[in-house]
Amino acid sequence: MPLRALFFEKLGAFCRVIKFDKRGTGLSDRPIRMATLEERADDIRAVMDAEKVERASLFGVSEGGSMTSLFAALNPDRVSSLIVWGTQARWCTSDDHPWGMSSEAYDQLIKHMAENGPSDEYIRGAGVGLGRTVDQTVVDAFARYMRAAASPSAHEAYEAMNRDIDIRNILPAISVPTLVMNRTQDPVASVEAARDMARRIPHAEMKEYPGDTHTFVAKDMDTILADIQSFLTGVTPEVAPDRKLAAILFLDVVSSTDHLARDGDQAWSNTLTSYYNIVRKEIARYRGEEFTVAGDGFLALFDGPARAVRCALTIAAAVKQLEIDVRAGVHVGECAIVGTNVTGLAIHTGARIMSSAEAGMVLTSQTVRDLVAGAGLRFADHGEHVLKGVPDKHRLFLAMLEQAGATSW
Repeated sequence: MPLRALFFEKLGAFCRVIKFDKRGTGLSDRPIRMATLEERADDIRAVMDAEKVERASLFGVSEGGSMTSLFAALNPDRVSSLIVWGTQARWCTSDDHPWGMSSEAYDQLIKHMAENGPSDEYIRGAGVGLGRTVDQTVVDAFARYMRAAASPSAHEAYEAMNRDIDIRNILPAISVPTLVMNRTQDPVASVEAARDMARRIPHAEMKEYPGDTHTFVAKDMDTILADIQSFLTGVTPEVAPDRKLAAILFLDVVSSTDHLARDGDQAWSNTLTSYYNIVRKEIARYRGEEFTVAGDGFLALFDGPARAVRCALTIAAAVKQLEIDVRAGVHVGECAIVGTNVTGLAIHTGARIMSSAEAGMVLTSQTVRDLVAGAGLRFADHGEHVLKGVPDKHRLFLAMLEQAGATSW
């Protein structure tokens, strides 16, 4: 799992990192019964003693946050600070804690684990929470990891124990500096529950991150690590952008304001919803990665220019059933990714190419045309254009599909 390894390597660049397998999992002995939350917290002390660490900052993830919170409350002399990621004070809903799974849903989850082990649904959904859009190879790797880490009965027993966790009463007793971290659309740990947990811990700091996954191992890991480093050391490092060469697709709806005036708010809202569904389906099908653009525009990066062009052509044809047209621009260049933002001259160039397109057109740069030879695409010279804010003139090309002796765009 190379991204997880990279996260801990980067964490180890500014602090000493000690990880251990919880009792009954990984390389630890298999006990007759699973350890209680208190016993698991005691194991933190045992590991610290074995490593001759008098005081440590604790980093607890998911239900590991429950364990580290309990230890910090009971042993402030051994804890310099506390960080919890994706943690709820309790995991089962109650009258005074509306976040989490119902008792009935938890029973079904435990039964599912006992009968099926770490299935795709468990890993993508409420169990591990990797998310619905993560690649299947990542899910398969996590399934192998979980099967190696614990037996089905251990998975079942720990899920049953986690269902009964409730640490709300001890949170006010935590006296060490505390950082609570959570994603805004975490499918396992509700951000509202994390905010509630932070409010219960005196002077706790809350940090929220975009995303619909439970993990901290994602494209924004450098931002997360920078926040951890700042919290632990008081030094905020500059987050170096992740630079990559990519095929860039920009598209938007032509004359959207006219459509809104003609159709009215509700009808146009329905059209936009269908449009968003079509675009996102095709971006995913052609292995693109969507980035945020305001309004009805879309920006996506692809690992191949032919896929970007085909995606644009497919979308341009599909949205005609909604009685709308899109225009698209495709370019290839180096861009910088910081968190959920993508920048660089190549991005600016792609946006200007799109602006030069008319309704239904997919325009590309010459770089794209030159790279997709033999891909079953045709291009018509669209002339030289001055792209606002981009140096020099640029020759653009109209992309078309070759279909049984006919050409369409």
